[in-house]
Amino acid sequence: MSSTNFSFKLADHPKLPKGKQLAVIVLDGWGEEKPDQYNCIHVAETPTMDSLKKGAPENWTLIKAHGPAVGLPTEDDMGNSEVGHNALGAGRIFAQGAKLVDYALASGKIYQGEGFKYIKECFENGTLHLIGLLSDGGVHSRLDQLQLLLKGAPQHGAKRIRVHILTDGRDCLDGSSIGYVETLENDLAELRKQGVDALIASGGGRMYVTMDRYENDWGVVKRGWDAQVLGEAPYKFKSAVEAVKKLREAPKASDQYLPPFVIVDENEKAVGPILDGDAVVTINFRADRMTMVAKAFEYENFSAFDRVRYPKIRYAGMLQYDGELKLPAHYLVSPPDIDRTSGEYLVHNGIRTFACSETVKFGHVTFFWNGNRSGYFNEKLEEYVEIPSDSGITFNVQPKMKALEIAERTRDAILSGRYDQVRVNLPNGDMVGHTGDIEATVVACKAADEAVKIILDAIEQVGGIYLVTADHGNAEDMVKRNKAGQPAKDKDGKIQILTSHTLSPVPIAIGGPGLTKGVRFRSDLKQPGLANVASTIINLLGFEAPSDYEPTLIEVANN
Repeated sequence: MSSTNFSFKLADHPKLPKGKQLAVIVLDGWGEEKPDQYNCIHVAETPTMDSLKKGAPENWTLIKAHGPAVGLPTEDDMGNSEVGHNALGAGRIFAQGAKLVDYALASGKIYQGEGFKYIKECFENGTLHLIGLLSDGGVHSRLDQLQLLLKGAPQHGAKRIRVHILTDGRDCLDGSSIGYVETLENDLAELRKQGVDALIASGGGRMYVTMDRYENDWGVVKRGWDAQVLGEAPYKFKSAVEAVKKLREAPKASDQYLPPFVIVDENEKAVGPILDGDAVVTINFRADRMTMVAKAFEYENFSAFDRVRYPKIRYAGMLQYDGELKLPAHYLVSPPDIDRTSGEYLVHNGIRTFACSETVKFGHVTFFWNGNRSGYFNEKLEEYVEIPSDSGITFNVQPKMKALEIAERTRDAILSGRYDQVRVNLPNGDMVGHTGDIEATVVACKAADEAVKIILDAIEQVGGIYLVTADHGNAEDMVKRNKAGQPAKDKDGKIQILTSHTLSPVPIAIGGPGLTKGVRFRSDLKQPGLANVASTIINLLGFEAPSDYEPTLIEVANN
C-alpha cells in the first residue's frame, strides 16, 4: 500500500446504501460461555442481549478475541482490551505486545536496538533497574521474558541489577505471587554466583503501587516512586519472599493490593534506590498501566506529585507506550506499525463519528481503535467524549459505573443527526469482573444491557443500524476450572475465583430498521475474529473495505 497511487477513497458498496446511521457498541469483558451460576452474564437480567442472540445464525454469531486472532502468540494467550480494540479498528492482525517482545528476545535483536544501546551507557558505573509486573498472566508482562532479560543483560555488560516487583493476582490466581518471587530469587541467586550483583529491591501490589492508568490516581504511582526511587516505604524486609508472605497475612490482603515495601540490608539501608547514573526499564509490554510511571521518569517538568528527587537516569520502556506522545522516547522493542485504520479511512470518506466511553475505557474507543494514535484524524468530522470514571473506590462498589451516562450521551448524539456513526465502550463486565465480586458483576452486566437498550432504541427511532460486539471475555466465567471444566477449589475447599480475562469467543450482532434486507453473517469464514469487524462496519456504512483488510463478516443474500 506504499504506492504513490494510494488513496483513502473507498469504493461504494454495490448492494449496501449509504446514509444509515450506525451504532457500534463494544461490551467490555463480555464473552460467551456455558450457563452456570458463575457466568454472571447468564445470571444477570439481560433481556436486550438475550433478544439479539435469538437472531442466530444470520444476525448473531461468535468471533474469536484471543491468541493469534488478535496478534498474540498462542491460543493460550487471553485477549485484552488494547489488542482487542487495535484489531477492531485496524481491520488486520498485527503482531502485538508479547509477540513482539518474544521475537526481539529470541532473535537477540533487543540487544542491538537503539533503546538497549541507550541504557547500556550506564552499565559501567550504574545499576540497571527493572520495574514491572511479576506474573505469567500474559496480559501486561510475562515472567519468562523477565528471565530472558536477566540472562541477556549481563551478557551485554550489566554488572549490577535491581528488580522492583509488582505482584499480580488479577491476571493470575491470588496468592501466586509467592511462587513467582521464589522463582525470581532463585534466578538472581544464580546471577550472583556468576559475579553479577543482582537483587530484588522493592515491591507492592499492582493496583496499589505504580500501575494506575488514565491518571485516575497519581497516589498509586507515587507509592511506587517512593519505594523504587527514594528507597522509602512503610514496610521494610530482608527478602522479598518474607515481604510477600508477611504482608499477605493481613486481613483481606490480596496480591493486587499489597502495600509498598523495600528490601533493606543488615544496616536497614535500602538495597536498591534509583540514583543518578542508573538505567531504568519498565518491563511491561502493555501500555495503559505504564504510561503514568513513564511520565514520572521521563518528564523533567512534572507536577502530578512531589518526586522529592528526580535522578538523572537513562529510562526506556519495553515498548513505546504512547506513539503520539512519543512516550517514552527510548524503548527496547519497536511497536507494531498500525497504519490505515478504519477510522482514518472513514474520515477521508466524509463519515462523521462520535466516540464515547468513561475514563477507564475512553482510550480504547479512541487511541487503541485508531492504531495507538492520540487525537483526532479530523476534528471537524469527529467528536470524542470522555465521561469521568468513579475514582477512589473499587468498581464493585458502584458496579453500574457510568453505563447510563454513556448511553444517554450516545442516544443524544444519534438523535441529533450530526453523526453517521457512533462508537461506544461499556466497561462494566470487565472492570467489575476484575474485582472477583460475583454479585457486583451480575449488577454490572444488567447495567450494561440496559445501556445497550437505550442506544438501540435511539437507532430504532432514526431508522439506523446497530453492531454490538465485545473485545474479550471476563464476566462470563468467574471461577478457575479444573481439567474436567468444573470449578476448581483451593486446599481449604473454597471455590477459586477468577479475576482475569478468558479465552471465550465473543458475540457479535447486527440489526436495526436500516439494515438492508438479506444482510446476514457469512458461514464460510473458518475462524473469524475481531479484525473482521472493521470491514463489516465499513460495509454497513455503504463502502467496500480495503482489499487487504480481513474479510467482512456479512453478505447480502439474493432474495
